[in-house]
Amino acid sequence: MHIGTAVLNLQDYLDGNTPAFLWGPPGIGKSQATAQITKERKWGLVDFRASTRDSVALMGLPDLHGDTTKWKVPDEFPQVERDGEEGILFLDELNAAPPSMMAAMFGLVLDRKVGDYTLPPGWRVVAAGNRQSDRAAAQRMPTALANRFAHIDVDPDLSPNHDNVHLMHFSKKGVDPIGIAFLRFRPELIHKMPDTPDQRAFPTPRAWEEAFKYIKPSEQADKERKTSRRYSLVSGIVGDGAAAEFEGFVRVYQGLPSLDLVLANPNSAPLPEDVSARFAIAAGLARKVDQRTLANADAYMKRLPARDFRIMFMVDAVRRDPGLSHTQAFINWSAENQDVIIG
Repeated sequence: MHIGTAVLNLQDYLDGNTPAFLWGPPGIGKSQATAQITKERKWGLVDFRASTRDSVALMGLPDLHGDTTKWKVPDEFPQVERDGEEGILFLDELNAAPPSMMAAMFGLVLDRKVGDYTLPPGWRVVAAGNRQSDRAAAQRMPTALANRFAHIDVDPDLSPNHDNVHLMHFSKKGVDPIGIAFLRFRPELIHKMPDTPDQRAFPTPRAWEEAFKYIKPSEQADKERKTSRRYSLVSGIVGDGAAAEFEGFVRVYQGLPSLDLVLANPNSAPLPEDVSARFAIAAGLARKVDQRTLANADAYMKRLPARDFRIMFMVDAVRRDPGLSHTQAFINWSAENQDVIIG
């Protein structure tokens, strides 16, 4: 299931206080989704990386005072006074931990207790890790530990639709519409595992969000240098192949008719014939329009033969500037597209 559906299942497990394990490839948003849930619920979040800890240290250090041994538990574990009454103890990369460490987690996951430490009543356990098929630093989980979790398999959302969960996230984060349009045009590049063991950079939602920071390099460089530098920066994050395709898309965008001309003459401005150019002009207009020009931009997009481009334009424009939803142009568009919900 994609991350949006996975989050719904995780919410139910949290409500039932059932420990849950999110399985999926790197960079898909497992950690980010967990953090977003705690933010929405106003819960605390403690990220405990078992892969960097020693199983002996999990119980803490012995307190030498008194006649019996007591243990000083690790300070990272949730404390109500510091972290709040409710929250998530997030065990990221749990199955990358040594087998002895995974065995030491049995009691914490099922009995909510390790050594002298007890997890507060309002705190839930969520773990995450990569699958062995993802070619990551993952180990087989002991069946006794696996049986203590509800398991959620997470896959990337590779649909080109306006409600693609990764692209909706990019919109909320203010990613340039050109980047979003490219991934609508080539959705299979939203997440693509390396083709060879030596490929270090590869496209994932996490990597694209970072790469799109470099869509517009320094304005002081000349155009040729900016193009070369942008490709170099992006390829270092998502790999050469994905970066080359993105650079080609940007060049298509740069060769479009003037957006000012389109907005001034929506009924006569030339229409792009190439599919990639249609994605690009929809993104360009979504990035440029304001309340005054929205009606003209929509009139132009309505001339394109495929309705999807008009929807893409309006969805991206309104996500960028929610104030556009109060215009008469948007009200008219909504009446004609009642089956479209802008999240």
